[in-house]
Amino acid sequence: MLTCQRGLFSLPEDEHYLNCAYMGPLLKSVEAAGIAGLRRKAVPRHIAAADFFSGPNELRELFGELVNAPPERVALVPSVSYGVAIAAQNLPLGRGSNVVIPGEEFPSNVYAWMERSAREGAELRFVERPQDAQSEGGAWNRRILEAIDGNTAAVSLTAVHWTDGTRFDLEAIGRRAREVGAMFVVDGTQSIGALPFDWEVVRPDLLVCAGYKWLLGPYQIAFAVLGDRLAEGRPLEMTWIGRENSEDFAALIDYRTGFQPGARRFDAGEHANFINVPMQIEALRQILEWGVGNIQQYCAMLGRSLADALGESAGESAGDGAGDGPGFTLNPAEERGAHLFGLRLPDPAKIPAVLEQLAARKVFVSQRGASLRVSPHLYNTPGDMAALAEALRAAVT
Repeated sequence: MLTCQRGLFSLPEDEHYLNCAYMGPLLKSVEAAGIAGLRRKAVPRHIAAADFFSGPNELRELFGELVNAPPERVALVPSVSYGVAIAAQNLPLGRGSNVVIPGEEFPSNVYAWMERSAREGAELRFVERPQDAQSEGGAWNRRILEAIDGNTAAVSLTAVHWTDGTRFDLEAIGRRAREVGAMFVVDGTQSIGALPFDWEVVRPDLLVCAGYKWLLGPYQIAFAVLGDRLAEGRPLEMTWIGRENSEDFAALIDYRTGFQPGARRFDAGEHANFINVPMQIEALRQILEWGVGNIQQYCAMLGRSLADALGESAGESAGDGAGDGPGFTLNPAEERGAHLFGLRLPDPAKIPAVLEQLAARKVFVSQRGASLRVSPHLYNTPGDMAALAEALRAAVT
């Protein structure tokens, strides 16, 4: 198993940052790459025409390796909402059809479908979280599968739910989407980089992933991996760099109708950012060196140490809420990601006050929905989890 990698980050030693799902901290090497990029931009004569393409193409290679996708299918976009909008724009959608989305989904995966469905008279079909099910994650997956029917035009969801890490059965949901001819869109922002993902196995029509969380990169860089269904689609922007032969700066005014090969037609304008791109390259290199499976294994160890510190085994109630314990509950380990999970209180209205008390002890997590969302990484230790458990007990007693 990997050991703690905190020395590679600049996090304060007296803080317990358990909030990677909010924003991943920068590695020292990534920070250095950003500073070098700033200095390079300060003297731009050092930036050659080839540099507009070499860095982005290395990013495609690295992200493709991370998710087992051909690099020519990888587009560079600024955000998840941008990537989802590519799918929504290119989806045939009409009155009587529907788009299936899990309830409480992150807005980046909702608004493009909401606008398009309203414009075309289609149904935006939210599949709500089951309440009081013996296996909440399993029941939610079954509900999603049942919601997909012959009129479903698209199924769009995250790999793990952003509020509490509930895992969706992407292989089963993808098969069902293909059975009815629906487009299958996956947002991997809260999983890729910490939970293994295989493009060739899941087979989505579109995979989108922001870089500033589990990919430990800068803000405003993201990836879109496009399948055959979208490969010849219409880009959101008509950029100069997305056109064929754009590498030849002397011929840019020989206006072209054709696009760059593969997914590069969908690249956002100015994606060859000479500060952000080197930072994300450095981050992806480190993640690949660690190994995503090893990251997930390490986070599972941390989760077990938290459950032990709260007095119960992983996947069970962390206190019975009867007055002799903190009353937190944790979803079973097999139904959630080890890197992102939600602790639930009997009274969710108390969460903001609990967060204030945790912050006073320099323990940092988030509230998302009705959960206290905990999201550790390799810079955390069992000591961080013990500090969280101690702070939680103090906050609710």
